[in-house]
Amino acid sequence: MLHRAGKKMKVGTGEMTYFCFVPAPLPPKNPPIQYDEEMIFLIAEANRYIGRLDEVADSLISPHYFVYMYAKSEATLSSQIEGTKATFSDLIKAEAGVSEEVPSDVMEIENYVKATRYGFERLSTLPLSLRLIRELHGILMEGVRGQFMDPGEFRRSQNWIGGYSIKTASYIPPSMEHLPSCLDHFERFLHRKDFLSPLIKIALLHSQFEMIHPFLDGNGRIGRLLIALYLAERGVLHQPVLYLSKFIKKHQQAYYDGLIGISARGDYESWIKFFLTGVIETSQEAVVIARTILKMRERDLRKINALGRISDNARQIYEGLFDKPTITIEEASSRLNISLATSGRLLEKLCEEGILSNLTQRKRKKVMVYKKYLDAFSAD
Repeated sequence: MLHRAGKKMKVGTGEMTYFCFVPAPLPPKNPPIQYDEEMIFLIAEANRYIGRLDEVADSLISPHYFVYMYAKSEATLSSQIEGTKATFSDLIKAEAGVSEEVPSDVMEIENYVKATRYGFERLSTLPLSLRLIRELHGILMEGVRGQFMDPGEFRRSQNWIGGYSIKTASYIPPSMEHLPSCLDHFERFLHRKDFLSPLIKIALLHSQFEMIHPFLDGNGRIGRLLIALYLAERGVLHQPVLYLSKFIKKHQQAYYDGLIGISARGDYESWIKFFLTGVIETSQEAVVIARTILKMRERDLRKINALGRISDNARQIYEGLFDKPTITIEEASSRLNISLATSGRLLEKLCEEGILSNLTQRKRKKVMVYKKYLDAFSAD
């Protein structure tokens, strides 16, 4: 079967025969992308809301930490799509040292956070490329499920999606014979100078990456991270604050149907419209989160400024919560160079004001948390 998105190719002989799908090089031809009124409207709306998100994110007192917390929320959701059970709360507790033993599920989320931070930092020295994608995959798979499935390396054997065997698979990506050329075409399109809207281009790149499925494991998470990295590299957003995993998790079947529509019928247009709708909804939600944080900070600072002689120390502790939303009496004592008793009374006062709350019920080494801040990002 041949259509504008690619063709099915026979692999093997006899009982070992199967058909893999080999995507055609991007952009689509015969015909090219069809821009109807709906798509043009969605492109305009997506760009409008991304611009609004960029403006609001830049106005935050600590935009770098908004980015980091948002990435943690994305890491949790993106991992949950792949079957991880750990929650956002589990991740925060593990980072605060509350968990005696870090569950493997939490380690998967932590690896995603590491890969995200690494990716955005690496863009300053290496353009988005197959090399960077392999580096990210190596970080994502280190020490967790999939660690024995060639972390950081493109697959050297056939994989498939759905079903218990290749015979019952719902989709079979390119065979090893075709994988190198598919990846080469993918990277050429990634770097190609053209007049495509960045949002249209990343919609196409994401779908192509998932159809190629170049790794034995972790393709979904890397493919979703690719979206944020591409938009950051293209300067669409000053801060990497657009992550689609929540939208995809909410509309998981529609997401898969959109990708299947490309490989089965060459229907890029329906997929692009779904993707743009996700960009709009995600941007709107991120703007709400950012504005919620700004209002929350204004209210909490008013409470702190009314505390009298302890307000200076309270403000120092409070501002630090935007870099690390959990704190112990020992940490506050060291940061402010005050006694443990004074530190304890200060944190208790912040609890009374409704700013901090106990993360655990421990009598020793209590961990306090800026829960309202975490709740703004919570993916649970």
